[in-house]
Amino acid sequence: MKKTLLFLILLLITSTAFCQKKPFVIYNSAGKKVSYEKMFKELARKDIVLFGELHNNPIAHWLQYEVTSDLSKVRNLVLGAEMFETDNQTPLNDYLKNNINFKELDSLARLWPNYKTDYAPIVNFAKENNIQFVATNIPRRFANLVYKKGFEVLDSLTLEEKSWIAPLPIPFDSELATYKNILTMMGDHGTPELVMAQASKDATMAFFINKNYVKGDLFIHFNGSYHSDKYEGILWYLKRANADLNYVTISTVSQTDVNKLLTKNKNIADFIICVDDNMTTTY
Repeated sequence: MKKTLLFLILLLITSTAFCQKKPFVIYNSAGKKVSYEKMFKELARKDIVLFGELHNNPIAHWLQYEVTSDLSKVRNLVLGAEMFETDNQTPLNDYLKNNINFKELDSLARLWPNYKTDYAPIVNFAKENNIQFVATNIPRRFANLVYKKGFEVLDSLTLEEKSWIAPLPIPFDSELATYKNILTMMGDHGTPELVMAQASKDATMAFFINKNYVKGDLFIHFNGSYHSDKYEGILWYLKRANADLNYVTISTVSQTDVNKLLTKNKNIADFIICVDDNMTTTY
């Protein structure tokens, strides 16, 4: 009887511990745990949401879908994403209007390798609900040119090509913390032109977000967290263009223990999705 009772107690403790383990926790900028409902209410009051992801993180992608679906019930939405380059807007529009199928979209647009698993659900949601979806990122080939030769190379683009990027000259502050950190992370491989290439992406995404923002609607933009962390990157350019809008940022981080946000992950966004680093990745 005692052995049976001991076994049941151990089973209860083990089951309780297992059930309490969470794959993710949401925090505010100060590192205080918040509910999904609290975050949702805050997002619903804003004009523009920058939803920063870890590109291969399934929790981030799932929450992006959930947030979009839930917000669509209370606000008119416009969606946009880093994952679509601006010169691919036409095939994206054709797909959303059912003028072409997925195979045709895949051949006409430069879809990311993880499109089917990570981005197709949200694009298809926009398609099914007649929601505008904006391609915001600079064409990669132009960002690569900036990486090799700096901003000046953009002056040689044609008028049509210039319509796919932020207006020239692109403002640039190399002292922003996130830009300086790129040089630190890259070590000997870091160059001023590398940071300019990053800025060309941030500026272009901000320009097309602002260009397609509709007063009274909520624009949700999906991008890698680094493009909006520490309230810099895209947000820095957005505020230069329109400081009167209400912005909110989300970041995704990975930790061994999700129950306490690490100091380095505080104050990087208004809301931080902290995911267990044991989480399976999508690629």
